[in-house]
This record gives sequence, C-alpha cells and structure tokens, in this order.
Amino acid sequence: MPELTYAQLAGKVIALAKTITKDGEAIQALARNIDEEAADTARVADSIGAMRVDTATIGETQELSKIMAGISEAAIAYAAAGNTTVKAAHAAQDQNKASHYNIGEAASRSPVGSAIYDVNRDWFTQE
Repeated sequence: MPELTYAQLAGKVIALAKTITKDGEAIQALARNIDEEAADTARVADSIGAMRVDTATIGETQELSKIMAGISEAAIAYAAAGNTTVKAAHAAQDQNKASHYNIGEAASRSPVGSAIYDVNRDWFTQE
C-alpha cells in the first residue's frame, strides 16, 4: 500500500491551511490586544507625567509602551507570514489536484483492490 495517497495528501494540505489560518487570526487578535495595551501604557505615562511623578518612572513607562508597540508590530508581521504560508498551502493543493486528481479518481474507481500493492517488486522486473 502506498505511504501517502492522493486523498490523504489533499486532506493534510487542507487541514494545514485551516490550522495556519486559525492560528494566524489568533495571533493577529493578540497583537491587536498588545497594541491597545501599548496605547493605554502611553496614556498612563502621560497621566503620571501630569501628576509630576519622577521623570525616571515616566521614561520607563514610555519605554515600556514603545516595546509593547514593537512586539505588536512583530506579531502582526509573524501572522502575515502565516498568511503567506496559507497561500502556499493552497497553491500546493491546487498543484496536487491539477497533477494527481484524475489519477486518484481513476485509482479509487479501479476494480483492482489494494492487493496490487502486495505484489513483490521483483515480479515487475521479470521478463
């Protein structure tokens, strides 16, 4: 029996694309949350500045806001790379279908069962 059939390959590629899409959406949602937290932290820095808190604390809060914004940008870029991977998975599925779909369909309709895969390879080399 073959290690990987057309149907298995198609199913795995589709499942991979769905998983990457779902994970990418989750990462983007988390990145948006981090971005909102960064904006809130910047507002806190402004607020504590108005209360005349020491400049070191204000500076640290502003720096934290910048770091959080950078993390958000990196997470969004990471999710975008996932979207590229999804497109590649779909392209692989399309190529697989174009190259092998008819073969897979013919094999699934064939009256020859899986017994053909149990044939000794040496038999095919005989004259």
